[in-house]
Amino acid sequence: MRILSLFVMVVLMMTSILATSQTLPAPQAITDPKQIASKPDARVEKSLSIEKLYMTRQVGGSTWSPDGKTVAFVSNLSGRNNLWLVPSEGGWPMQLTVSDQRQTSPTWSPDGKWIAYMSDYDGDEQWDIFLVSPKTGQVVNLTNTREISEESPTWSHDGRYLAYMVKPKTSSVFEIDVYDTLMREVKHLTTGTAKDRMNVAPIWSAEGKFIVYTQEQSKGTDSNVFLVDVASAQSTLLTPHDGEHTYSANDVSPDGKNALITSNAGDGYDNVGLLDIASKKIRWLTNDKWEVSGTSFSPDGKFLTYTANVDGNTDIYLYDIASGKARALSLPKGVNYVAGRTSPFSSDNSRLLYYYTGPTAPGDLWVYSLADGKSSQLTHSLVGGVRSADMVEPHLVHYPSKDGKWTISAFVYVPYNLPRNGEHPAIMFVHGGPTAQTMNTFNRFAQYMANQGYIVIAPNYRGSTGYGKEFQQANLFDMGGGDLQDVLAAADWIKQTGYVDPKKLILMGASYGGYMTMMGVTKAPELWAAGVPIVPFVNWFTEIQNEDPVLQQSDLATMGDLVKNKALYEDRSPINFVDRIKAPLYLLAGGNDPRCPKEEAQQVVDAVKKRGGVVEYKVYENEGHGFARVENQIDAYKRVADFLKAHVPPADCSCSLNE
Repeated sequence: MRILSLFVMVVLMMTSILATSQTLPAPQAITDPKQIASKPDARVEKSLSIEKLYMTRQVGGSTWSPDGKTVAFVSNLSGRNNLWLVPSEGGWPMQLTVSDQRQTSPTWSPDGKWIAYMSDYDGDEQWDIFLVSPKTGQVVNLTNTREISEESPTWSHDGRYLAYMVKPKTSSVFEIDVYDTLMREVKHLTTGTAKDRMNVAPIWSAEGKFIVYTQEQSKGTDSNVFLVDVASAQSTLLTPHDGEHTYSANDVSPDGKNALITSNAGDGYDNVGLLDIASKKIRWLTNDKWEVSGTSFSPDGKFLTYTANVDGNTDIYLYDIASGKARALSLPKGVNYVAGRTSPFSSDNSRLLYYYTGPTAPGDLWVYSLADGKSSQLTHSLVGGVRSADMVEPHLVHYPSKDGKWTISAFVYVPYNLPRNGEHPAIMFVHGGPTAQTMNTFNRFAQYMANQGYIVIAPNYRGSTGYGKEFQQANLFDMGGGDLQDVLAAADWIKQTGYVDPKKLILMGASYGGYMTMMGVTKAPELWAAGVPIVPFVNWFTEIQNEDPVLQQSDLATMGDLVKNKALYEDRSPINFVDRIKAPLYLLAGGNDPRCPKEEAQQVVDAVKKRGGVVEYKVYENEGHGFARVENQIDAYKRVADFLKAHVPPADCSCSLNE
């Protein structure tokens, strides 16, 4: 809900070749909390600092040069998310753009002359599309429309046209436009889309005659794949179906005959298929009960890639289209996904660009050789003084929901050298979305707090992605209900490990996780020793009134009519129950946040202060929904860490064996 997208067929149409069997591992059983143990390691030092952890580099979107010699990527090496260039064989990166504003989604033109990218203004998400010359560094604002957002720039294969998504600030609809860079003219490919629909992720056919795109419904439970003829601007539905199912387009084959799609229509879980554009029939390539997502065709059309997310760890698969056989690339455990817009493959089919992050490894770009299966690291995000050896590998655990309907997955960070004496604080770290998932990635704040003696548990409550359609939709018209109970169940479970002091529980999260934090401290006030709501919303009525129109449609679709469901909206607005709060709070907000405006957090601050409660508050006026500037990240999370140490200090147990 807080996440904006950038990115059953009629029975006769679904009887094409189905993948025969599940190939990925089955879900794990409930975890005995007593099995969770702290690892002893005399080499570990309690030396991690917020400053150094947030100075580890963050690497974002990337793109191959047409000749395969260079990779352009986004990084905050300079403290800002700007574009950098690095030789694809490895070497010292060179900064290409210098801007105080954040940039994303770089895409190299097929003729090599330009790189298109997106940039907004102090986090307001009013994106413009820019071009930069990789040779001269010359920058051109192509769209220059402050009240209209243009996103997801995609080049036609001849390099003349750019397709992109477009949305006026006051609109809830994304349409698709094409810009002719030669004639400098804009053509509208989709128009008049219903206010509860969005057209996203345009994909060009090789010859440039048509574009395939996905149309999403605001509720998030239904989507379709369309083909639009560029000359006539006429769209054709490629995925007719009964009921609510999601279909999304990932790529178009080089011969233009097939679209690679991801859909939950088969068994309620995301799986990958080939959609024959002429017949509209689907050939399913996978049949698993995890989240399997299509990505790209190879330039020669012989292979395609997809990823499989199994309980928060993701692998990349290479699928041979002729033989129908897939193999997982030999990559480290964590989260691996293909990188490079618009293709992860080098133009000669020899290499694959991918992104890897693990619990002790910040995200970096790697190049995989298809010939020998070897990988080479392209970017290096760790900084001196930050040792992977001082970080913990989280435990993947499973616990039952309070109502017995679900098995909930969570990652648990247990500090090294921790005695099982029931004296330690624990943080419930709640992800946003809610249609999102805590993955086995590098979590700077969790690693810092674990290094300081705090246990951290990050649950994937009902409504999270990664566990199928039924689980993801289980909190529809129940936001802050069953999903909150799943978070409270995480607190129950972590107390049973024998490590945790029940009086030292902390609730923390951002975005929808910030909302859940506020719901927790108001609905279960006795449980918490502190709460940290980051960029939260707290009042459904003011949130819907003031948020971006896309999210407004989403909220109405997932919670119902404001008048008919008024009682539900009131019960699930934590601002109405501020008088119950017992825990001290620290709130963070962004001055230009279009998703959870800063006024939401301000309501809490004013109400808590009025009744004499403990609350601290910091607004970063030059940020949006989350903080992009490194100095703001450091300042924000240092404030939070200091606040938690003051109100819920770690046990004084001389945890380091080196002391």
